[in-house]
Amino acid sequence: MSKAKTKNSMGVQQVLLYPDPETKAILEYLCQQSGKLYNNGIYFARQIFFKTGKLLTGKFDLIYEPSVSKSTIAQSLPSTPMQQTLMSIAEAFKSFKELRDSYFKGKLHFRPRPPNYLKGSKLFKVTYPNTGAQKPVLVDGKLRFSLGLTVRRWFGISEFFLPIPSNIDCSKVKEFKLLPKNGAFYLEVSYPVQKEKHDLNINRALSVDFGTADNLAACVDTNGNSFLIDARAMKAMNQLWNKKVSTRKEGKSEGYWDKWLDRVTRSSHHQMRDGINKAAKIVIRHCLKYRIGTLVVGWNEGFKDSANLGRINNQKFVQMPLGKLKDRLKQLGDLHGIRFVETEESYTSQSSFLDGDSLPKYGEKPDGWKASGKRIYRGLYRSSDGSIVNADLNAAANILRKVARNLGLDLGLLGRRCLTTAARVRLWQKPLPSLSAESHRL
Repeated sequence: MSKAKTKNSMGVQQVLLYPDPETKAILEYLCQQSGKLYNNGIYFARQIFFKTGKLLTGKFDLIYEPSVSKSTIAQSLPSTPMQQTLMSIAEAFKSFKELRDSYFKGKLHFRPRPPNYLKGSKLFKVTYPNTGAQKPVLVDGKLRFSLGLTVRRWFGISEFFLPIPSNIDCSKVKEFKLLPKNGAFYLEVSYPVQKEKHDLNINRALSVDFGTADNLAACVDTNGNSFLIDARAMKAMNQLWNKKVSTRKEGKSEGYWDKWLDRVTRSSHHQMRDGINKAAKIVIRHCLKYRIGTLVVGWNEGFKDSANLGRINNQKFVQMPLGKLKDRLKQLGDLHGIRFVETEESYTSQSSFLDGDSLPKYGEKPDGWKASGKRIYRGLYRSSDGSIVNADLNAAANILRKVARNLGLDLGLLGRRCLTTAARVRLWQKPLPSLSAESHRL
């Protein structure tokens, strides 16, 4: 397989920080002020929208608004990170505008709401671009961050230092972000990654159906191959986290939280992120192996909000980071030159692929429409002739049918075999964590 270098994509690396007390106080101050500024900007933009209907989506709209950018809170931050925080608000309202336009065009089945205020700790990210007078500078193996004139006048501190991973070339970094998450701080580094050109066939496609039971994803390709990515390990970790949190908070107020819960939640998020990265790489490696140039993902916005799978399954499903898996697939697909297609997946689980049932869009089901087959158990589907196939693979095949005509795909190799017999891929080979409360000290 030949490879060639093309234009760059963006890579991200996060580093968990272990700051000394003085540096931690500086990080808390910066993120608190950034959070206050974000809420101020959100308030101003929301009021403009409610009173005039205008959306502040311009990159510099809030930066040029004196009541926001010249406020005491804005001046308490270094000028460059202050502008980046206000730009984040513009990006949020730009996303809201796109969703709102989709809703009015009938492409979205829920009405989007304008960006809301920060809740909880009200800490927000602080971004330092690697350009300009306030860009971080490498000094004796550490990054020096400027705090600006106001902080120096108020507190007599002009800078602070953070470690940088040895594998990062600071000259190629686009921006540095300070991220407050779960009682800790992360340094996030964004840098360009060169795309790779692979010998792929754009007429070969693989579809992904995100699962709700034991499968994180069911995948079917136009070559007649299929596989299931097992979700039981991730869901066991998620269930263990819920058990730890509920045990710790038993008998305490609803809003109770402490450092131990921060630590447990942080560990859970790291495990979930690792699982998502592993799952996405499994899908992309399959595409590269079989020269598949199109990746089709079934997705309905807001579908997790109305999940009704029973109390236990709701807990497992709604808390699974399926949106992050979708985003990671898109990112890796772009890196390797794989076309990413997102389509609504209405009625793909109810319709029978083997019987060729029609696949109406959400809200457009014809009167009298009825599927030829039905689910007989959570994981099995029975077609009209009594054939039993995997329900998630049946849905994945129907996702391909949704886009086959527009993309010019040939589904002739898809049949009963690939919907019945599929390899199950496990993300971790280690034993699942114990759910015994006695095995985890509080």
